[in-house]
Amino acid sequence: MIAKIGKGINIFGAVSYNQLKVAKENGKVLLAHKLPDPLDGHLTVAQICRSFEPYLLANNKTEKPVRHISLNPDPSDKVSDERFMKIAEQYMKEMGYASQPYIVYKHTDIERTHIHIVTTCVQIDGSKINDSYDHHRSMAACRNIEREFNLKPANEKTQQSDKPFFKPVSYTKGDIKGQLAAVIRYLPQYYLFPNLGTYNALLSTFNITCELVSGEANGKPKKGLVYFALDAKGEKAGNPFKSSLFGRHAGLEHLEIHFGKSKMVLAKHPSKAILKNTVEAAMHMATGEMDFKKQLLGQGINVVVRRNADGRVYGITFIDHESRSVWNGSQLGKHLSANIFDDWWSKRVKTNTAPGILNKQASAESKEHELAGPFQFLNVNRDDGLVIALGSLLPEGQGEDYEEHAFENWMKKKRKRRRGI
Repeated sequence: MIAKIGKGINIFGAVSYNQLKVAKENGKVLLAHKLPDPLDGHLTVAQICRSFEPYLLANNKTEKPVRHISLNPDPSDKVSDERFMKIAEQYMKEMGYASQPYIVYKHTDIERTHIHIVTTCVQIDGSKINDSYDHHRSMAACRNIEREFNLKPANEKTQQSDKPFFKPVSYTKGDIKGQLAAVIRYLPQYYLFPNLGTYNALLSTFNITCELVSGEANGKPKKGLVYFALDAKGEKAGNPFKSSLFGRHAGLEHLEIHFGKSKMVLAKHPSKAILKNTVEAAMHMATGEMDFKKQLLGQGINVVVRRNADGRVYGITFIDHESRSVWNGSQLGKHLSANIFDDWWSKRVKTNTAPGILNKQASAESKEHELAGPFQFLNVNRDDGLVIALGSLLPEGQGEDYEEHAFENWMKKKRKRRRGI
């Protein structure tokens, strides 16, 4: 079983992401721990957010109080709803969240059925649950759960048991060739990347880039690669180095073979579904590009964005260091392509939500469906100042996120009242 822990400030986004799965019949609520039971038996986004209110209002200094966790058993494991609930309870207990409010969702929109848990790390007294070494504690909890529930153990490589250590190149430290060699010679042995673009995206995280060059040798056309170190601004620094200086693994011929093998492996790679869901969840919780990147980096995923001279995003690549696989956004889904992120970050679509909501071709029928169920409170007039309408969650949201700002302002007012300001 593989666990992913997302950390953020947006309880609204985390809950709405999962509730949308429920509305589209791609998920359901399995467990609502320390959340009040609604009279009609149906939880709305508003009701769920209100359940976390006392904890978030008590928050003292925690910058990212929201936790959005996904637990992903192996696809061959057939886990019943009852066992999923017990797995969630045991995981939360081992992570120190047994006394916290949390809600557990089962997602069925991909072959790999999994669960998501939304909670907060802020306790009722305002203190923070210790999250030091939570990645290691999470891995230990997963191993315990695998043994107790007879689940297939996660692949050792996926869990980074033998993760190699590559140091980014520092142009100011000298010995550029040696620094380049320490990375370039070994990356193909550890990472899957299907083309030169994804290879360059991976290299860029180590302050390296490569370029395709062509010429003639003995009257015959010949192609090859040259490598450059990058400076602190991401610009090429110094002279280029021929790939032949770093051995056959760094050459174009060997890399093209590696591209082909990577394509075949990635086509059925188990990490794809987990990465896709992790990226979608981060989009819901993130407040913008930097926050989005930080959230994913905290889960072992680098985001490499490519922009043209006008600043338009024309490429986005996700590097999952846990599974050691590199993916262009469009490989994960059309809704994770570069255009979607360009619309989001350039404010042509004002939203901080999952990509499914950004689909501008959404039909009127689907809009009506999204407003049903957990979004029915949109038509309810409230007199307590809490306005949690989801205009920014719907296709082609325009202008400012008034509803979410209203929620945030309402929380600020409540905090001031508690402090007697």
